[in-house]
Amino acid sequence: MGSREQAISNFLSILRLHTIKTQIIAFALLATLIPSLNTGWISYVHNRRLLDEKINQELRNLTSHAAWELDLWLKERLYELRVFSTSYVVSENLERFSAPGGQRRVNTPKQRRLGDYLKSVRERFVDYEELVALEPGGQVVASSAERAGRLSLPEDWQVTARTGKPILGKPLWDEAGKQWTLAIAAPVLAGHEEFLGVLAVRLNFRQVGKMLQGYARGDAGDLFLITEEGTVLSSSRFSPSELFEIRLPSRIASQLFSHETVLEHYRNDRGVTVVGTLKGTSQIGWGVVAELDHDKAYAQIFRLRNLTIALIVGLLVVVGFAAYVLGLTIVRPLNRLITAASQVASGNLDVNVPVLGRSELGYMTEVFNDMVTRLRQGREGLGAMNRTLRERNRELHELSITDSLTGLYNRKHLMEVLTKEVARAERYQRPLAVLMIDVDHFKLYNDTCGHLAGDEVLRNIAAIFRGCLRESDCVGRYGGEEFLIILPETVADDARRIADRIRSRLAEENFPADSKPVNITISGGIAIFPGNGRSPESLLRSADAALYQAKNHGRNQVVSAASEAEAA
Repeated sequence: MGSREQAISNFLSILRLHTIKTQIIAFALLATLIPSLNTGWISYVHNRRLLDEKINQELRNLTSHAAWELDLWLKERLYELRVFSTSYVVSENLERFSAPGGQRRVNTPKQRRLGDYLKSVRERFVDYEELVALEPGGQVVASSAERAGRLSLPEDWQVTARTGKPILGKPLWDEAGKQWTLAIAAPVLAGHEEFLGVLAVRLNFRQVGKMLQGYARGDAGDLFLITEEGTVLSSSRFSPSELFEIRLPSRIASQLFSHETVLEHYRNDRGVTVVGTLKGTSQIGWGVVAELDHDKAYAQIFRLRNLTIALIVGLLVVVGFAAYVLGLTIVRPLNRLITAASQVASGNLDVNVPVLGRSELGYMTEVFNDMVTRLRQGREGLGAMNRTLRERNRELHELSITDSLTGLYNRKHLMEVLTKEVARAERYQRPLAVLMIDVDHFKLYNDTCGHLAGDEVLRNIAAIFRGCLRESDCVGRYGGEEFLIILPETVADDARRIADRIRSRLAEENFPADSKPVNITISGGIAIFPGNGRSPESLLRSADAALYQAKNHGRNQVVSAASEAEAA
């Protein structure tokens, strides 16, 4: 720490900031610059957010109106097409053409009459590029054009038409007309709802383009009608013949469709950074995008940013001059001491203020460091005492819950664990088993071999318990030669297997006796929650009763307790 501060002090000397006056000037400039920049940044962010909301609202209103107009335009075209499809001229000719044994020759008088009718309709509506009558198999019966163009109807248009619903195709580029077109169709039905075919029309987007141009007047921005793949179908900026070369990147299009009506910043197809938002249409899955040039949209906030920078520069000049005139007494070492004292007051004693001189402040710094060192040593001694006390408390806690002979839990701790496990089993409806074990003929072994040998038997049995149980199980000395095992998440069959495993393991051990080694056996009683009891006391009574039943039946066995109903 001292070497770093010394290096900083040397660096300040190089910059001619070693005097009090120059240090105060530097401090005043920093104290002015930081809050000014912070205030300017907060103001810029706040104004930027407000401007974003304003731009988003304007573009959202623009796209909402344009999308509504587009939906209305498409609804009108569908309505007109449904009206024309009910014309007697259309239905009569399609009925004659599709009737069994009917005339299927082309260029018949009836077909010419239908073609003339479609031409007359086409001439009255500027949105229509071509009208085509199709029979159910998809063959062209008549067209308003000399030569029928290509229709982009979906593959299942016959199925849709038979349900009486209108058919919407996909956008198709008309190479002859140098424009995008959309095919729509309406089913033609006879009076008895017989499906005769469809009347299809290829729509252009000239009216849509004029509508977008009407909304994009002035500085409102540019409007585009796009598909989900980014294909631009109509625009307020470009002519229809230019649209084939224009395409919004699919990533941008996907982003706009997934965040509808949300302001997005991106680069358009011309590489210009713009802000835009999209509003989807309700019928055909397209979207109207409104774009604004980023620099024009945020020109106001950029002017505010430049003005703020100019004001901050002017403020720095004024404050620097005032600091040069008035800064006489405050020094950096004193501030360092104040900061260090504040850290000590808050509990941080890892403080060591470097002594950079032999002046009065240097002597004060030495005294302060000595005081902090003494406080730190005292706290370290107190910490060592606390650690020792915590270790002693942990040892006392272990002694309070452990049986001194076997190292297992004592009866008091067993009852606490059993109470908690019963409550948990009751709350979550989980199985719980209790196993009460007693050493057979232990008093006789004690009287024959002595109490020291009996204690060794109990210790060995405790070791066998620990080796045969899971970490989640709890085993302890219940009293004398009786042991209690608590088995959470254990059903009756699993509890019996565990008890038999312990009994078998113990049967393999040979314990010393006067004449020859003997085997020690155990008897056990199993109680299951809730069948043998719903409280710790009832479970223990059931397990104890099963234990005595095992004793009465010859020992060296495990007996499951009867249910409460059977016991009653």
